[in-house]
Parts: sequence; C-alpha cells; structure tokens
Amino acid sequence: MRTLNIDIETYSNVDLTKSGVYRYTESPNFEILLFSYSLDDGEVQVVDLASGDKLPEEIINALTDPNVTKWAFNSQFERICLSKWLGMPTGQYLDPRPWRCTMVWSAYMGLPLSLEGVGVVLGLEKQKLTEGKDLIRYFCTPCKPTIANDGRTRNLPIHAPDKWERFKIYNRRDVETEMAVQEKLAKFPVPESIWNEFHLDQEINDRGVALDMTLVQGAIKADECSRSELLGRLEELTALDNPNSVQQLKEWLADQGLETDTLGKKAVAELLETAPKPLDEVLSLRQQLAKSSVKKYQAMESVVCSDNRTRGIFQFYGANRTGRWAGRLLQPQNLPRNDMPDLAQARSLVRTGNFAALDMLYDSVPEVLSELIRTAFVPKEGCKFIVADFSSIEARVIAWLAKEPWRNEVFASGGDIYCASASQMFRVPVAKNGVNGHLRQKGKIAELALGYGGSVGALKAMGALEMGITEDELKPLVTSWRAANPNIVRFWWDVDRAAMKAVKERTTTETHGIRFSYRSGMLFIILPSGRRLAYVKPRIGTNRFGSDFITYEGVGGAKKWERLESYGPKFVENIVQAVSRDILCYAMQNLRHYPIVLHIHDEVVIEADKQMSVEAVCEQMSLIPPWAKGLLLQADGFECNFYQKD
Repeated sequence: MRTLNIDIETYSNVDLTKSGVYRYTESPNFEILLFSYSLDDGEVQVVDLASGDKLPEEIINALTDPNVTKWAFNSQFERICLSKWLGMPTGQYLDPRPWRCTMVWSAYMGLPLSLEGVGVVLGLEKQKLTEGKDLIRYFCTPCKPTIANDGRTRNLPIHAPDKWERFKIYNRRDVETEMAVQEKLAKFPVPESIWNEFHLDQEINDRGVALDMTLVQGAIKADECSRSELLGRLEELTALDNPNSVQQLKEWLADQGLETDTLGKKAVAELLETAPKPLDEVLSLRQQLAKSSVKKYQAMESVVCSDNRTRGIFQFYGANRTGRWAGRLLQPQNLPRNDMPDLAQARSLVRTGNFAALDMLYDSVPEVLSELIRTAFVPKEGCKFIVADFSSIEARVIAWLAKEPWRNEVFASGGDIYCASASQMFRVPVAKNGVNGHLRQKGKIAELALGYGGSVGALKAMGALEMGITEDELKPLVTSWRAANPNIVRFWWDVDRAAMKAVKERTTTETHGIRFSYRSGMLFIILPSGRRLAYVKPRIGTNRFGSDFITYEGVGGAKKWERLESYGPKFVENIVQAVSRDILCYAMQNLRHYPIVLHIHDEVVIEADKQMSVEAVCEQMSLIPPWAKGLLLQADGFECNFYQKD
C-alpha cells in the first residue's frame, strides 16, 4: 500500500462554518457517517459506518502509517475528524507529514478552492455531484423538529433510504473527482518544498493559540451595556422607535436639515466636522454604535476548543495568486490595530467586569473593545509572546528586484524610507520630526500607493485627501515619485513585455531574475525561490486605449471564477507579495523549533519560554535565503503578555 485517497461525511450538532473543524469534532455527538477510499488508485470503496459497516483493519492501520500517503481535498478536515474518530484527545492529531491535499495542489495551479469549481475549470469527466449540499444539510446537520417528522432533531438513513443511497453515491464520486484532479495535474507536481511548508502550516494550526476567555466574555457583556446605553441616549435625542435603523436615522437627520445618502463610517466622520448641536451628538453616538466589535468576540466563543485554544485560523495558499495565507474564522489578518497606551488597565477593567470605570475613564467603550480584540490572544501559562516582524518588507523586495540603488542605500544605512522617498521626490533633505518633516507624510502616502503603478486614484484610496494633501498636488506627486524611482518604473514595463512575449509566442522569457513561461495553456511566473505563480488560460486582449494586455481566468472580487485583466505593474505586485511570502516562509522554517502560534503577512508570534530572547528570534528571522543574495532584511521584535502592536 502506497497511497490512500479519502473522503468522509460526518455529523455534529456544532456549526462547522462558524466553529471550524477542531471545535466541530469536540461535540459529543460527532460521528463519521460514510468513509470512501481508494487504495493505490484502485476502485473506490464506500464504508457505511452509520449503518454498522466496519472500516477494514488495513485501512485503520494505514491512517497512522507514516509510509502511506493520504490524499483528500481539504485534507485538514479528514485528518482532524479521523484523529477524533481514532480517540485522540483535544490538542493531539494525526501527524500531517504523510498527508497531501488536492485543494493545495489546485491552489498552487491558480485553480478554484472548491472541488466543484476545479472539476468545472478542468472539464473533468467525473465531476462533483451538485445535489450534495442538500444531502449534507439533510444527514449531516440537526433538523428542526416538526409534526411531520415526529419531532426528531436528526435525520438518519432509515428516515430516507433513497436519499441515503444517493448520499453514498455522492461520497464515492468525491473520491473519484479528487483522483481525476490529481491525474489531470500530474504533469505539474507540487514541489516537495511546498508540501514542507504545508506541513508546517498544519503544525501551527494544530497547535493553535490560547484565548483569554475571561476577557472575551467580559467584552461581550461590556458591549451589551454600552450598546444599551448608547441606544437609550439616541432614542432620547431622536424619539425614534428604532434609532439603530439607518433609514429611520437618515430621515430624522433630513427633518433636521441634514441630508445624507449614507451613514457609512467616512460619511459620518465628514458630517461630524460641521454638524450643529444636538446633531453632532447623534452622529457621534451612531459612530460609536457602528464601531461595536462584539462579532469578533462572539466568533471567539464559537471557535474556542475545550483547552481554551483556537485552531485552524490560517488557510495555506488561501490567496492563490501569490500563495500567501488567508485568515479563517477569526480572520487574524484583519484585526483592528491598538494604539492605546494603557491596554493592560483597560483589559483589567473588562476582565473584572468594572464597566462603570470603563465608561468613566474612556470616551468610547466600543473603541476600547475594538482595540482589545488583539489582546484576547494570550500565551499559555508560564510563557510569553515574542512578536517579530520584517521592516518594510515589500519596499525592500521591490528595491532589490528592480535594483533601485538609492533605496537599497537607505535600507543598508537603517534610514527611514518615507523620509528618503520624500527627499528624493522633492530634492531637499527630509528628517522625521526635523527639517522639512512635513514632507514625510507625502513620502509615506506615495510609497504606500504608487509602488505598483498606482496613480491619482490610488492616492485617494489611501486617504491622501484626508491627510491634508490637496487635489492639485496629487498628479505632481505621482510624477515626482515615478521620476525618483526610474528603475521600479522600468521593472513594471520589463515584466509587462516579458509576460506578453511568453503568452504571445508560447515561449519562456526572463527579466530581473524572474522567468515567464507558457506551457499547456498556463502562464507561469517562476520566482527567485523557484516557486511558480500560475495564471490559467492566458490570452492577449486589447484595452480601451488600444493597447495589448493579458487576461486570464481566476477568482475575482465577487468571489466568482471569471476572466481577469493584468499588466506589468499588477504582475509586479503579485511578484513582490509572493517573494515577501517566500521570505516569511523561509523565516518560519528557520524558527520551526520554536512554537509559532500566529503569523500575519510579515510577522510571526511565538509562544516562548520566559528565558527566550527577542534578539535570538530576530537574528533567525533576518537570515537571507540563499536565493536572495543582496536583499537587505531587517527584523524587529518585542515581548508581551498578550498580543499587541508595538
């Protein structure tokens, strides 16, 4: 026995979409209903565990045999469910190293992250059966008791034998489809280095991170108190039946002479600048209600396991155009920043339920609760967090790839890239809080908005106007930045030409140490690390200006599979973010002997022994990958007793 392809169907009264698989399997009524498998690409077998069938002993042994490669689509689900089925306790799971994931393979090839979607794009003969969602809803989740179903809360095979037979066919088909995907992609194997990264990801997800549930529950109660008070005051001022209703509040404001199309965050902030009393208080109350962050805390209650740790919050290759991780469940990539100087005091008030003091000491309780979300992640007893991140990683990578000398000199000397950029743009010395210090902000906004071909629109999207830059300054700012960075601008268009030539001539081209290759209806961008970015079914199109550009198939902004457009600067953005991701992966591999519990784009969080030094972690993190000679890296870090921004 060499390989085992698996697909299972399960039951639990816990909502998988809200809890994640780790919490899902902790339900006392969790069970595996169907187990379909194929040994060494043989005929698929369906084991009806719900009806009393037994899994063959050789298959049970194979689950723990390190020499048998286990395959599944989203294999984390099968691996964690089978760990529980085998009797392993919370926190202990089947070793991920003998497991492979067809979903990761699909993502590596730029394909959809659903089995159904992959089957359609690849045009498989045996595709996932579409009736599966209804069958899963019927057999795998609790049902509502009714007179018609004799008040039962769960549907068993005996309640619908015909549906159950179709469910078994559906389960079998999933394995057949997964195997068909593997066969179709066989000439594009996933490199072993990517599987090593995947296994590290699974180790981190299995380890999880502790949550301060006292803080979480205190925050939920504080939010209830705060919302009640804010709504009460709003009702008192407006006399509305439901002052939380956007429509009712807009109509009330209009009656007071203040017309607005929206009560969005930006609009309310603008209205507050000129609103007379008592409209300013009404808008301020609306602003605070909109800030309420209780959903994150409620999500923490849903996902936390019995040992007070949350698991499975990172998805490997979730951003499949660059291979970066995506956040799941608690969305760790999208946590509010915290700038409060007295986080510890605020945490203490929430944890102890001292809401009166919280209300008295702070202008906005919702704002405080928002800033405390990050601090709900804590190290286990006896440990501390070491938080380390790369300094200006994307700016360093693009400077290295484009060979922009003045930028590399800034990084080599430990300078401030925003000051240096402003100095280069305006031809005067700029120092933070010093000579021409007012120009630093313009340098910063230009750096953040313009590195990937952005223009006036990108500056506006980054909030340039809100930061005091005038409309007349925007175009000159773009011109100045591009003039100051000629090698980066050249890099954009060298990449554009190389990619275009690869697609037009179905050949391989190279620029700036990056290769572009067309093969079997795919455009591959081969990064300095050797990893490939994949673009499905590329074509040459013509834009509204009459110029050629590349289109390809991928997941668009609406999360639908569609034809997307790209050109040099967009490809550069993908390349820079992908290279930055590879650098983080290299650092995480070097730090693998430390217990990493969180990682966000350019940052790692380690649940460290009290004696571990920040310097040792930063030293390991700053090591240059062998494929990135000349890249200037810098990692900075600090230690803390709860997760926070330095």
